[in-house]
Amino acid sequence: MQRLATRLTALLGTDLPIVQAPVGSATCPALAAAVADAGALGTLAVTWRDEATTRELLAATLDRTDGVVAANVVVDPDAKQVPTERHVEACLDAGVEVVSFSFGDAGPYVDRVHERGGLVLGTVGSAAEAERAVAAGVDAVVAQGWEAGGHVQSEVATMPLVPRVVDAVSETPVIAAGGIADGRGVAAALTLGADGAWLGTRFLATAEARVHRRYRDRVTDAEETETVYGTPFDGGWPGTPHRVIENETVAEWRAAGEPDADRPGEGDVVARGPDRARARG
Repeated sequence: MQRLATRLTALLGTDLPIVQAPVGSATCPALAAAVADAGALGTLAVTWRDEATTRELLAATLDRTDGVVAANVVVDPDAKQVPTERHVEACLDAGVEVVSFSFGDAGPYVDRVHERGGLVLGTVGSAAEAERAVAAGVDAVVAQGWEAGGHVQSEVATMPLVPRVVDAVSETPVIAAGGIADGRGVAAALTLGADGAWLGTRFLATAEARVHRRYRDRVTDAEETETVYGTPFDGGWPGTPHRVIENETVAEWRAAGEPDADRPGEGDVVARGPDRARARG
């Protein structure tokens, strides 16, 4: 395997400066382990899983690979399922070496991760946020531009954001995120001064991703002009903007004046999984 050494690979112990982003329920042991086996950082999203399931899935992932695996936790002080501190403890108990935090202050959890011998990645959307994260002790920052798919943490595009963050925290490895989908994007991120690249949507095209074939096809067939930034859906955590592919639901939301509540069809059952669990709009 060819290696591409950066400060990030030295920090993580990986061969490649690539991180598989925690794309919600699409992440699974098979995907995270395959990425880790390829020499990059595989990630399992655990925020909406209970503690027992978190431990079980992380253990299953680590059993599949000798590579490096991370767990991602959304910092949610109003968590309805598992408080953030308990989620972090579950990740560490499972033996994960890297914990990444999104949408909130990682500071309260940094010491605990370090005490257990782990590394902390903190996602930021501005240079000021990056400075605060480094002051709190994170080991690397993820500079997420607004091109990112799914929930978005920044109002700044990736191209101007990354150099600003790199300059602001020059002693700390920076991972560029948002709109990066191939080797050209990775090269561009490194040229901007980043030490690695964070790819999410790109991994939905893999055979290991836990997504339906139609969903995968819709994402891979989409044109560059087909995404929408806003709040057409309310899943995850309310009021947080996200980038999605245009569909009928988005069209109805726009026709209704782009409301932040009482959206057309909100709460309707739109699909059921193999276990008959409901997916709501």
